[in-house]
Amino acid sequence: MSSPLQTPFDSVENAQQYVRLLLETIIEAKAEIEADLTLAAQANSGRRLEALRLVQFKLDKLERHLHDSGRLLNDLRTLRRLLLERVEVPATSPEREK
Repeated sequence: MSSPLQTPFDSVENAQQYVRLLLETIIEAKAEIEADLTLAAQANSGRRLEALRLVQFKLDKLERHLHDSGRLLNDLRTLRRLLLERVEVPATSPEREK
């Protein structure tokens, strides 16, 4: 039997990679929106310009949230590593008895 499909959320590391890919995509989208903003400003398209500014604002907001998510995932990965190291250390080590 084959193993179940791996999703971006099978592990903290996979989730981190997924968040990084999303961030890259947002950066690309922001560059495209910046170009569209320039064109809309030159064409004097008022409503389109306002809509593009709103899109830019939402992308900035999403980018900040994903940066925060990346930091949280990193914290979780660090905590997991610390907890796993703690389990491997014997409960009564010679250093603690002193």
